[in-house]
Amino acid sequence: MSDDDPSLVPSGWEKRVSRSNGQAYYLNMFTKESQWDVPTKAAEPVPSSGPQKVSASHLLVKHRDSRRASSWREEKITRTKEDALKLLEGYRNQIVNGEKSFRELAAMYSDCSSAKRGGDLGEFGRGAMQKPFEEATFALKVGEMSGPVYTDSGVHIILRTA
Repeated sequence: MSDDDPSLVPSGWEKRVSRSNGQAYYLNMFTKESQWDVPTKAAEPVPSSGPQKVSASHLLVKHRDSRRASSWREEKITRTKEDALKLLEGYRNQIVNGEKSFRELAAMYSDCSSAKRGGDLGEFGRGAMQKPFEEATFALKVGEMSGPVYTDSGVHIILRTA
């Protein structure tokens, strides 16, 4: 067998030739890292850390300690965090019991401007939302709804849509 025989290269690696010096190098097809030495074992797939982007809807209930205690619904929000949680739990129960859809309740009661889209936030990646919101959303399965999630904006329930 010659050096050019692809069967000599362990699986997950590809033999290539450098354009700058004409020498052979080896590319790990999973990590895209390269090396000059012939690899001695198969390349391993990189474990997935989950999706890079998700889509979600949410229903936000603000309270007087929210970072901006006003919304399209109320100019000055005076409810306590506890009252916000009670409202949110009531909305969640209506969804779980099939009385109303997530979209309907978000459109009527969410303190976020996404209410006009039934709470739909569209697609977003890591780093785009406040950390507690991001962590909760990425932890949900598609179609799953969260319990209460606290952020500086208020208290949310989140529905992962994709």
